[in-house]
Amino acid sequence: MDNVVIMDHPLIQHKISLLRDKNTGTNEFRTLVEEIAMLMGFEALRDLPTEEVEIETPIETCKTPFIAGKKLAIVPILRAGLGMVGGILHLVPTAKVGHIGLYRDPETHEPQEYYCKLPAPIEQRTIVVVDPMLATGGSGSDAIRMIKEHGGKNIKFMCIIAAPEGLKRLHEDHPDIQIYVGHLDRELNENAYICPGLGDAGDRIFGTK
Repeated sequence: MDNVVIMDHPLIQHKISLLRDKNTGTNEFRTLVEEIAMLMGFEALRDLPTEEVEIETPIETCKTPFIAGKKLAIVPILRAGLGMVGGILHLVPTAKVGHIGLYRDPETHEPQEYYCKLPAPIEQRTIVVVDPMLATGGSGSDAIRMIKEHGGKNIKFMCIIAAPEGLKRLHEDHPDIQIYVGHLDRELNENAYICPGLGDAGDRIFGTK
């Protein structure tokens, strides 16, 4: 899968290990998710287009690179994806933020849509879709389909933990996007939870049950 990047940076792996610990509390969990998103974003955004702009330093005038084109769009899949937005905004404070609302049907485990709001003109932006967990791949695949239907073209997907089943589905459904994964876990269990995983990311970010 030449469009898939599995992160191997020791800082990312260390912080993911802290996330997995069931004794990690809400505040620390939330902070870790944001930090991991920032570290992953640093890698995922390495190909942002730049343009030379003339500025004046205290010494002389020079041409130097600035990020080019329309502002980056960050699109979290609600609600757990919200936890990753702040980390990327630390890197690119001028980024626009859209939202896609999906929930997983408890019987079929398939995603159901309830909200979609994207910054315009979406077709001119680099779009980073974020969701901490890529389990069955249904929500991620559906979110990207919705963005494409609205005209989005340059799409990246970023998750902290993925199951092989979800990664395979996302790759097959959308071979034209870049996928960034913090850690590839072993498998899904019969309830479509990632193993060993870290439980329900949304509940752990927001302190709900």
